[in-house]
Amino acid sequence: MTSSPTPTADTAPRQLSRNAYGRLMLVDRQGQTHENVTPVRAHPLSAPDEGIAFVGTDGHEVAWIDHIDQLPDDQRSLLREEFAGRELTPTVHQLLAVSTFSTPSEWTVETDRGQTRFILKSEEDIRRLGEGRLLIASSHGLHFMVPDRFAMDRASRRLLERFL
Repeated sequence: MTSSPTPTADTAPRQLSRNAYGRLMLVDRQGQTHENVTPVRAHPLSAPDEGIAFVGTDGHEVAWIDHIDQLPDDQRSLLREEFAGRELTPTVHQLLAVSTFSTPSEWTVETDRGQTRFILKSEEDIRRLGEGRLLIASSHGLHFMVPDRFAMDRASRRLLERFL
């Protein structure tokens, strides 16, 4: 069994942009242009900004970055925009209400995609990811991300603490 080489800074993209059709286009360190690349996070939940591969249409990795901060601001924004359009994990900014402090309970939250309600079936549906990050699964299987529970407003933190 052979293993792929460990990605290095030499495999980081030289240029990342959108083509005329709105798809990502990457120019690698050797100057080769790759159309329709797809960025893939190595650790989408535990370390979303670390280890990002750029995969070509043939399914092979064409470039790699160890951390999103390796990219210039404009390319970093482009990459975040691409992830936001593909990922279906709303980010919870604020807990507005909880129907009861026992489960199942209905939660009303403000997310990056607007206000919504969902049912939390049990406390086990709240997963701690480390560094204050939480992943909450609704009764319908939709996941909600809390990037930093300690940075939330006081009322939201108090509601969360009742379930953790």
